Amino acid sequence: MTDEPLVRWDWIARNWANGGPTAISALLENHVVMAFLPVLFGLVVALPLGLACVRWRWLYQPTAALMNVTYSLPSLVLFSIFLSITGLTRSTVVIPLTFFALAVLIPAVVDGLASVPDAVRQSAVAMGFRPARRLLRVELPVAVPVVLAGLRVATVSSISLVSVGALIGQGGLGNLFIDGWQRQFYTPITVGIVLIVLLAVLADGLLVLAQRLLTPWSRARRTA
Repeated sequence: MTDEPLVRWDWIARNWANGGPTAISALLENHVVMAFLPVLFGLVVALPLGLACVRWRWLYQPTAALMNVTYSLPSLVLFSIFLSITGLTRSTVVIPLTFFALAVLIPAVVDGLASVPDAVRQSAVAMGFRPARRLLRVELPVAVPVVLAGLRVATVSSISLVSVGALIGQGGLGNLFIDGWQRQFYTPITVGIVLIVLLAVLADGLLVLAQRLLTPWSRARRTA
């Protein structure tokens, strides 16, 4: 391995899109799907569950405790547990990562809604906003920065943790690490690291842009 260059560009060119499941482009596609599905599923579940925790405060502590226990477990342990249920499929990686995303997103939703000033809620009520309209037009928009902060953490974590799934044959770009290590070959490892970092940076940048688009009043306040 010491005689190998850090990157062999000819190997990348041959394996980027060779038409097989081990092509770099195919592994990248699988990595994106397995990384973003848990975040999407987690957000869909976290929003109503977070709203319930705000409505019934007694529900938040047991929910947060359960999610914290789940988050404290090593990802490989959860993958192994679901392996006996879902087999060597994407679900074996997606389901545990959804729980990890929930552990971040539920507190983000609760904290975001808790950050809405009472004066803002009272003003909305005085203007005749019903609860559903107040939630959609006032409370959720104000909570967006906090929720998106949690979403950024969940997204970057998911992109990183997917690679662990390579140990059970479902790791997207993580399979490049296994391939490089088994063959004592630097290039696949380097390509995997670079692509995962770039994917995380791109995803985080898109979420920052989404926050700017969803909260135009924050830009107006800074320029005032």
